[in-house]
Amino acid sequence: MTAPPTLPVSIDDTLELLAGADYIADRALATTIFLALRLERPLFLEGEAGVGKTEISKALSLTLERPLVRLQCYEGLDIHAAVYEWNVQRQMIAIRMAESSGAADALARDIYSDAFLIRRPLLQAIELARAGTPPVLLIDELDRSDEPFEAYLLEVLSDFQVSIPELGTIACTEPPIVVLTSNRTREIHDAVKRRCLYHWVDFPDAGREWEIVLRRIPGVPETLSREAVEFVQRLRGRDLFKLPGVAETIDWTRALMALDQMVLDPKTVNDTLGALLKYQDDIARIQGSEAAAIVAEVQARIAAQ
Repeated sequence: MTAPPTLPVSIDDTLELLAGADYIADRALATTIFLALRLERPLFLEGEAGVGKTEISKALSLTLERPLVRLQCYEGLDIHAAVYEWNVQRQMIAIRMAESSGAADALARDIYSDAFLIRRPLLQAIELARAGTPPVLLIDELDRSDEPFEAYLLEVLSDFQVSIPELGTIACTEPPIVVLTSNRTREIHDAVKRRCLYHWVDFPDAGREWEIVLRRIPGVPETLSREAVEFVQRLRGRDLFKLPGVAETIDWTRALMALDQMVLDPKTVNDTLGALLKYQDDIARIQGSEAAAIVAEVQARIAAQ
């Protein structure tokens, strides 16, 4: 059995590591990731939806050959969904079987044991680390959770341990690689941020976004990919309710390829804006003459290069 890859020893190594999973990062992001890995600090990523925050944890899991444990946050998330809960149904069955066999006293000592424990993502990550396989722990869209969960999360981020009243404290000496993401629908408490290294993940420039499209869509026509990227870059300069992210650029380009497009044309752009924009007001603002003007501008720029 071969050992998993070692952590990167430089920023350039980090860039290559991410590129190995087809993630094209800029140097500032690679620097923050490198420091988070070197200093064993959680990595807190904020940015618009679709800019690639979640993909970073997937890239680290793939290239470092570590399990990916994902906690998807939502309103009302609590300890039972994030850390652990007891399998009550199984406990009840065990109690009834013990009563019928006269072994109820013996069962009373074991009813709160590992056999009845349901491990949720945070506990899974700590137990994997205790077993010598520190995973990549993704706490995704933390801004969707409530403040009480943030307060509980402080224990995990500070000491990489969880407390279960019936079993005691479960801790690990080598922490998992922790990545937290937020779309900034609300502010995250400073106490959480202080325990992390922070980076704002912005939209990429045209050159980097084009490279991402080429990596993620093998065989895409060069002209189509350039025009699609330039079109999206210009959309981000418009006053839209929700600007398209890199994920939407990739989806839209794939949709254009499925229609056998080699270049952009206004009619096809109008018909496929639903793959790029997710609000009707934004689509209505761009459809028609605005889309045609952007297509003409994009094609004139590329022809002049």
